Amino acid sequence: MSKLNEDTKNSADSERDTITSGPSLYLVATPIGNLEDITLRALRVLKEVDLIACEDTRQTLKLLSHYGIQTRLVSYHEHNEMTKAAELVVNLEGGAKIALVTDAGMPGISDPGFRLITLAIRHHVPVIPIPGASAFLAALVASGLPTDSFRFSGFLPSKASQRRKLLESVKASPRTQVFYDAPHRLLETLADVVELLGEARHVVVAREVTKIHEEFLRGRAADVLQQLKARGDVKGEITLLIAKAEEGETQPTSEVVSLSKRVREIMAAEKSDEKTALKKVAKERGIGKSEAYREWQQSK
Repeated sequence: MSKLNEDTKNSADSERDTITSGPSLYLVATPIGNLEDITLRALRVLKEVDLIACEDTRQTLKLLSHYGIQTRLVSYHEHNEMTKAAELVVNLEGGAKIALVTDAGMPGISDPGFRLITLAIRHHVPVIPIPGASAFLAALVASGLPTDSFRFSGFLPSKASQRRKLLESVKASPRTQVFYDAPHRLLETLADVVELLGEARHVVVAREVTKIHEEFLRGRAADVLQQLKARGDVKGEITLLIAKAEEGETQPTSEVVSLSKRVREIMAAEKSDEKTALKKVAKERGIGKSEAYREWQQSK
């Protein structure tokens, strides 16, 4: 055997021993659609650990059955993670090797996992990431929007007022914004984008990424909204990307009009009272009247 081949073999053996020796928590990325989007390392870890903690045993079983993996499963999801995390850490401290997976993608990214991960770290249990598929990264690199600077913010709020407030906050952002959104709320979200960020703002709707019906809708917000409206119901997993503000739209945070200043502007321009002006500003910014009132009082 040549020196190069021997070194390569020794290196591979060393990596294999490191991955499978001793109690550890492995954060294993799983496919977000296509079952072939899983690494060889991830498959080996899933085969060799003592236990797989998963979000939905039925969903994970489909993946394991596809690859002939028979490792024992235990349910770990947002409704039981408070108690289950502690149980799993006891197993880890007893010497177990446990893999944490979610239904799709990387554990902890808009999915359960954070509580177990932090608890394992607190108990000095090694936490080892096994990287792989991620819906927002796949959508971002294929979107055609700038990737040199971006922000991923998880799921958009379900409440309209909170969603509008968040969208308003990124109006002058100099970076690409990435969100997950529910399909039944997407039309409302895009309507908010048109109203708050402008109908010309570039957006990308990435739907069903890596799945059979994968689709990327790219264009001005108003055009994409009309295109989806014409279809009726929107279905599938949705990643929404919003382009950074174009030159001339960005402004330093210090120059963004404060709520108190906006209230005074309206009172002066429309000769209205404080209550009427506050109500109008609250509507403009997509926040509740009580929230606007609190901010107004704090500014005095």
